[in-house]
Amino acid sequence: MVAFAKETPALGGEAAAPTGLDPARDTQRGRPRPERQGRLARLLRHIARDGIYRWYEARLLHEVRAAGRMPRHIGIILDGNRRHGRDQGLRDFHSIYALGAGKLDEVLDWCAELGVDAVTLWVCSTDNLSRPAEEVSGILAAIEAKMNSLAADPRIHRLGVRVQTIGRLDLLPPPLVAALDRARAATAANRQMTLTIAANYGGREEIADAMRSLLRELTARGATPDEAAAAVTPEAIGRHLYSPDLPDPDLIIRTSGEVRLSGFLLWQSVYSEFHFTDVNWPAFRRIDLLRAIRTFQSRERRFGR
Repeated sequence: MVAFAKETPALGGEAAAPTGLDPARDTQRGRPRPERQGRLARLLRHIARDGIYRWYEARLLHEVRAAGRMPRHIGIILDGNRRHGRDQGLRDFHSIYALGAGKLDEVLDWCAELGVDAVTLWVCSTDNLSRPAEEVSGILAAIEAKMNSLAADPRIHRLGVRVQTIGRLDLLPPPLVAALDRARAATAANRQMTLTIAANYGGREEIADAMRSLLRELTARGATPDEAAAAVTPEAIGRHLYSPDLPDPDLIIRTSGEVRLSGFLLWQSVYSEFHFTDVNWPAFRRIDLLRAIRTFQSRERRFGR
């Protein structure tokens, strides 16, 4: 719905328009003034664009549902927060990353509507923590606020979302760790969808941590070096990943136009399908998710066979 501001009479000594003349029109030719023409043209373009968008979104949704093969687990690399902030004229990193955090609510709604079982969001990498202190503060504050919000949000329980976390959480600030713990505890009984938050996460770090955990286990059992070497199998390493029970992602989406994984779920993504979009994360739309799923559905998955 478009609301129009009501015209008010001129005040403060400004002369009223002569009878029979429209103040919004050129008094000589009776035509709309250029500025009014510009506003009207922009409004008409907005209405047309909104209508086309809704039609296209409905068409995409129909195609995706008709295809019937939905990804069970979607991983998303949240990229482009800074670029979007610059486009919006923002300079404060807390405001920039708060916009990105707010996008989570919509994405969860869209995925729940489509019956997606699991969503993993890479919200902060190990490399991100080496950025300037002011930016790191904005990233971590946005995650902390969002986790506290999720813990108290009745919508999360209505959708049946269970929150879990992966990454080197022990290196994060205690208030953020506490917020992650609250979100996990508050949603532990939910079973409709698993939302995994990858914070201070790196794929190489996960594999290295899994190997250390496996070797500690083998050493505790008294395994010899040869026995330990023989016990190092893909299955054994997989059992020591941060979240061994989570199914591998069927689809991984990266926003902002970058075409690389940058270490996201390196072990788990061996047979994943990838989709890269130019849209920055805070501007990610339902049609962008539907396009990614439609691309996934068009591919033949052979799993190396």
